[in-house]
Amino acid sequence: MSTTAASAGIAASIAAAAESERTAAGAEPMSMQAIHQDRYGTSEQLALTTIDRPSPEAGQVLVKVTAAGVDRGVWHLMTGLPLVVRLGFGLRRPKQPVPGLDLAGTVVEVGADVSDFAVGDEVYGIGTGAYAEYAIAEVSKLAHRPDTVTAEQAATLPVSGATASQAVLEIGRATAGQRVLVLGASGGVGSLATQIAHAHGLHVTGVASAAKADAVRSFGADVVLDYATDDFAAQEPFDLIIDTGGRNPLRRLRRVLTPKGTLVIVGGEGGNRLTGGFGRSIRAALLSPFVSHRLVMFLSDEHAASWEPLHELVSSGSITAPVDRTYALADVPAAIDDLTAGRICGKAVITVV
Repeated sequence: MSTTAASAGIAASIAAAAESERTAAGAEPMSMQAIHQDRYGTSEQLALTTIDRPSPEAGQVLVKVTAAGVDRGVWHLMTGLPLVVRLGFGLRRPKQPVPGLDLAGTVVEVGADVSDFAVGDEVYGIGTGAYAEYAIAEVSKLAHRPDTVTAEQAATLPVSGATASQAVLEIGRATAGQRVLVLGASGGVGSLATQIAHAHGLHVTGVASAAKADAVRSFGADVVLDYATDDFAAQEPFDLIIDTGGRNPLRRLRRVLTPKGTLVIVGGEGGNRLTGGFGRSIRAALLSPFVSHRLVMFLSDEHAASWEPLHELVSSGSITAPVDRTYALADVPAAIDDLTAGRICGKAVITVV
């Protein structure tokens, strides 16, 4: 063995011994297991590896992750598609090499200027690099996890739940007795939008595949349509449409709205490689001032205050977090593949601890 190799081996042994001493003393380890990607691409770019554990800065906490949610936003950031996404998240490669946003877990370290959370608190919210044993989260994007909600359930809620709650209640201005159409009612946002609308006394029509019809009924839909065989445009007009699918032309959606009805377009699915479904959202926003309908381009607010109405509904048991399947941390690629293939009803969850 060369002198260089021997020195490297000794250094590694010393580091491992130090790590063991820290763990034995009750301190958090300085390294962690995490899903990592070096460049944009398919799930084949994701690998489980050991990296340095992050440390919180001012206004942040370090969370020991128990569970993490899987949503379409993770796929967009993994692939860098549509290409416009890369303007904010890295032109050549992801700025954040560890994917994952939704998380639930335990606070193990707090940064400066943090007063609302303490070590040992059980929390859920939106973090950075959630597909790992530890993740950083801004305190403004965290909430205390209710005792009535498991970590796996809580991990489904922040991104999809905040989006659904804002789409129905804040942007959609829904009121009891109105008729609402939810396109993509079996998805992460759609399943929660359906439950929220039902809980607020709306008449809900959900569109999904035939295989997921029973699940959509369990979410509270009064009418369930099969997207492959049923024409939602043949239904009575709707006061509100929540469109999470992104492939229906604006003119077709407007035909099924009441004269003063509202269309809320969620996300940017479909479309071309450059702008994806956001092109349709932009066209809707430009058209809205010239028609009687409200056509809203919508990106959700990630701050915890934005999902307070959802938090109250979940805490009281009025709605249920839609956990469909759970996966181990090493199986994140399979979870994302199942999501994009349409095999998930509700939300998939990564269990880390």
